[in-house]
Amino acid sequence: MLKIGDKIIYNTIEEILNPSHTALVIWDVIHASTRMIFNKEDFSRNLNSIVECARKSDIPIFFTPILSPSKRFESSAILYTRGKLGFDRMFEEVTAKDMDFTIEPKQDEIIINKHTASIFIDTGFERMVRNAGIITIVFTGIATEFGIESCARDAFNRGFYSVVISDCVSSPYKDGHERSLENMKNLITVLNSKEIENVWLKL
Repeated sequence: MLKIGDKIIYNTIEEILNPSHTALVIWDVIHASTRMIFNKEDFSRNLNSIVECARKSDIPIFFTPILSPSKRFESSAILYTRGKLGFDRMFEEVTAKDMDFTIEPKQDEIIINKHTASIFIDTGFERMVRNAGIITIVFTGIATEFGIESCARDAFNRGFYSVVISDCVSSPYKDGHERSLENMKNLITVLNSKEIENVWLKL
């Protein structure tokens, strides 16, 4: 821990990840997206383990699916990008069951519906975590190079300690996933699930 004037700066992983001021975000982990990723079994096993660890450590968990408005009320830029990336084709034949979370939220865990690649836009999430004294946000989910990187950078720019769990994020595109993790390391704390669990179970 460092102190500059009246400001305390956490400079160890243990300080940054202290459960008393940390929240866990589970991003778009629904059946439809999970079945498309390149490492489904490893990702699911690691994510289930980190969720159970967070629950034991009394860390608030936020589940967040993306709910796109109808095309009439969506921006043309987002429609263009979704089409370019092929997202519309990926979700053409999804059922209501496909949109369910692969991990069932518990009663005291919060579901945040979002309409963009940031959990902070028009959701009330930032107000909730600040009210709860949260200063560290840990991100897991799909897809690494889209929603995860976008939101992790947004969290950093809003003054939060932003952490991404490298083996609890994934993508349909392995190369994009790996590139994104490498890109984020300059600004975002990137750790694997065992490193995170070792801290949470010890504190």
